[in-house]
Amino acid sequence: MNRRNFMVGVSAAIAAPTGSAAAQGGTMHLRCRFADQDFSYELVDNATTRDLISQLPLELTIEDFSNNEKLAHLPRRLDETGRQPITAEAPGDLCYFRGWGNLAFFHSDYAYRDDLILLGKLQGGVEPLLVKGRHPLRLDLMS
Repeated sequence: MNRRNFMVGVSAAIAAPTGSAAAQGGTMHLRCRFADQDFSYELVDNATTRDLISQLPLELTIEDFSNNEKLAHLPRRLDETGRQPITAEAPGDLCYFRGWGNLAFFHSDYAYRDDLILLGKLQGGVEPLLVKGRHPLRLDLMS
């Protein structure tokens, strides 16, 4: 191997991505911040979640919707191939609503519908989601 080939190989190894935490067997967490609230979701590994991660960090608006959730509109629709039945619906679930292309942050009971894709489970209690109103929302991937 000559010096040039060696340097090309070293440069490629340095520049190559190491892969996502999910690909390496790790757990990914989404950090959410609004109205002095700071909380996180343990993300599930599916195509829809990976598409959301590809957009991070995001500055959105979170607002009350219905009596059991908050929602936030995304800048574009997500890949919907992560769709699978949700078998253990629970307050604190983060879902993608295929109908409108938005995030749904459930803080009370809900029933699975075919237009929801589970993205993650809230770490801790639902209290941050009970803050009423419309607020700027920051989403980041936690390392």
